Amino acid sequence: MKANIFTLILCVVLASCNDTKKPTSTAPEIVKTETMSFDNKGHELVYNLTKKTGNYQTLLNKKDVVYTYTYKTPDGKTDSSTEKYIFNGELSYGAYNQHERTLPNLKGVLEQGWDGNQYWLKHNGNVLNNEAYLKRVAFNRPTNFYWFAMFQKLLDPGLTYEYLGEKTINGKDYEIVKISFISETDKPTDIYQLYINKETNLVDQFLFTVADFGKMEIPFLMQMEYENIDGILIPTKRKYKPSNWEAEVTDQPWINVNWTDIKFNNGLKPEDFKA
Repeated sequence: MKANIFTLILCVVLASCNDTKKPTSTAPEIVKTETMSFDNKGHELVYNLTKKTGNYQTLLNKKDVVYTYTYKTPDGKTDSSTEKYIFNGELSYGAYNQHERTLPNLKGVLEQGWDGNQYWLKHNGNVLNNEAYLKRVAFNRPTNFYWFAMFQKLLDPGLTYEYLGEKTINGKDYEIVKISFISETDKPTDIYQLYINKETNLVDQFLFTVADFGKMEIPFLMQMEYENIDGILIPTKRKYKPSNWEAEVTDQPWINVNWTDIKFNNGLKPEDFKA
């Protein structure tokens, strides 16, 4: 029974990591430090965090990025894609040469794109108009983009911040900040609970929910390791699994996500994101 329950949870979260909708709002104008005002201590901590990771203007200055995305599940299934983004407009492209999770029934190379106006999908160079497939693309593209740019986007409009206090985990002291999205409807939105290392001002781990699947009670724990890529600290090694609101590490297996070969400012053009 325990194995069946975990299988169900795993299936939901695997879908959610590609299927969780994220806001794709235009990045806010960056306010100068001397005029910055904060809603509360949580907001101030997040602002200080972005001084370490960079804010969205930092990404806009880099113009674009190309990198390799690798996603491995405990049962041995792997997705590997070449991801390309233009930060101004949040244009997104992914070419999957391995996709054992994403539309595995389609053999060969899959290309997905968001060109600022529409989502599109190609299979072995041929455009597909299958509605179900395109819905998957409409989730994948903004979600992959959001995970890459998450820390730089933490000052976006429409976010609320709540300071939850301090906690020591494995000898490290953390400030905990809850971040949620303002909803224009009564529909629940995702919650992120950041554990900000007091010594480094970086997020070593965070909890997140899957609102689109009604999974608000059981969060997932994401842990990360950073690399300095062209002057920006990027959490290139990531792993996550089901947890609880105390961020306890359960005995469930980790799902691993790695970003490699990251290169900024590649001269990408909007036409590169057209089908």
